[in-house]
Amino acid sequence: MAQAWRCKGLRWSADGPELAWEGGRRSALTWGKRVAFGVAEGGVRTCVGARGHACPVRAAVSGRSTGARCEDCARLDRAHSVAADTIADDPRPYHVYLAWFGPGMTKVGITALERGSARLLEQGAVCFSWLGAGPLMAARRTEELLRAALRVPDRIPYADKRAVRSGLPASAAERAAEVEDLHARAVALDAWPESLVREPCQPVDHTGVFGLADLPGAVGEVTELVAGGAVSGRLAAAAGPDLHVETGGGVVVVDTRLMTGWELLPTAGDGELTVPVREFRAREATMQDGLF
Repeated sequence: MAQAWRCKGLRWSADGPELAWEGGRRSALTWGKRVAFGVAEGGVRTCVGARGHACPVRAAVSGRSTGARCEDCARLDRAHSVAADTIADDPRPYHVYLAWFGPGMTKVGITALERGSARLLEQGAVCFSWLGAGPLMAARRTEELLRAALRVPDRIPYADKRAVRSGLPASAAERAAEVEDLHARAVALDAWPESLVREPCQPVDHTGVFGLADLPGAVGEVTELVAGGAVSGRLAAAAGPDLHVETGGGVVVVDTRLMTGWELLPTAGDGELTVPVREFRAREATMQDGLF
């Protein structure tokens, strides 16, 4: 029987997307590459632990959970987290950014300066620009300022991002337009925190990095992995945590966060899909000029 590997999710490196596995192994992903994996009969998804520590009881977790953590580990993971806004004393400098995922979908966010653009790749930002840099609390205040004054959200649902990826504007200039407009309005606000240094608008486009040019529309998305189930096909694109896999029935989105916590086996199938899939409605698959 083939060796099983416990998945740790998708990672973005300077060379592109990679699947990470427990023990340090990485599998590079390239466009057109065959992706094929499955769960053994009787397999169980177990908690991935928190903050670098294994779950002490290796608790079983739901196949539909994108966090793959039991309640205790999830609570511990968020107890000292910038993302969860439970830490205020991080001395590191932070970037404030504007990220665009499709028409009408621009958000504001923050990321540690030392991380560079990794956070934007992890979120699947098609285009982004830095807005400013400074201490954590100044960055947080800027987020709040943009939400209150310009009604800019700090979250865009992944379902909305997926719905528009195959029909994005053709030119980089069109994809950058909303970011440029919002950047100009943001830096003109009077209540800008003094300790946050404004940065010029310099849009960065990830269309090529994600492989989104000429991406076929997806017909559905995997909702969970199950014991005995398998996914195989050719990789059409990858954005954020999502793989767009071309199967026998069309392109299907696989959220790699659903793979974490499972021990996965290589499979020999080609275009096989024997896991639960939510089919997209016709409007989700074809309308790309707004939210649902």
